[in-house]
Amino acid sequence: MNLPNILTLSRILMIPVFVIIYYLPAQWSYLVSAGLFALAAATDWLDGYLARKLNQSTPFGAFLDPVADKLMVAVALTVLIEAHASFILTIPATVIIGREIVISALREWMAEIGSRASVAVSYIGKIKTTAQMVAIIMLLAFPPGVVWAQAGTALLYVAAVLTFWSMILYLKAAWPDLFPDKHQG
Repeated sequence: MNLPNILTLSRILMIPVFVIIYYLPAQWSYLVSAGLFALAAATDWLDGYLARKLNQSTPFGAFLDPVADKLMVAVALTVLIEAHASFILTIPATVIIGREIVISALREWMAEIGSRASVAVSYIGKIKTTAQMVAIIMLLAFPPGVVWAQAGTALLYVAAVLTFWSMILYLKAAWPDLFPDKHQG
């Protein structure tokens, strides 16, 4: 167990804490839960940086990091769908969660056939992740109807469009492996 892996595990452990705090009947609960989510998002960057900088990349960390990210985002979006009770928020959240499931399955399958490099993380994925994290932080921090929550919803739509676009790029890269030309020899 090294520091990057501990940071990744801490991200998973923060999930129930931020959910509990979000639902507390207190004025400060939204801001504190958003702060915890922001801290967890920062550890995502930090654990990767430290793993590379300290040469502490491990198979366990490579496995757990994307799992922690997807759990954190899916749980936060689920909490927000319930809190906002609006199809306007449900649409981009569904696109984002659905894409994560599709791409996770695609990466797993591509790894099995030895073509994982063709579905590596893209620059668009990094922009999408940033927009998504900022949107979720804004939505957690401010109750439905507040202008900052509306801005967070708009940013979540930007993230959903980028999410869909990056999924298309991943599927396009994997297309030759998904549907090999039978006439090639």
